[in-house]
Amino acid sequence: MTTETTNADDIKPGDIYEDCSFHPCLCTATNGQEVWGISLIDGSYPRSCDINICGVRKLSVEEALLWKTKGPQNLPDNMGIPNKKRWWQS
Repeated sequence: MTTETTNADDIKPGDIYEDCSFHPCLCTATNGQEVWGISLIDGSYPRSCDINICGVRKLSVEEALLWKTKGPQNLPDNMGIPNKKRWWQS
């Protein structure tokens, strides 16, 4: 089950999180407000998100593998994500 983060103490290097583009990412650093990581989808970095604005969620290893193979789970239909940003539908 995903766990929403509310502050930098909720996530640390080595954790897996979902960034605001729904990539599962390996956390490499935080600074109290932002989290940086490497995408487990395409290796892009730095994947940076503001913890208070982006709605960063921690993922388990099992969830990250599911996201990688089937895309993010349980997204509301009204997210308004443009098709070109839906990497899981390519």
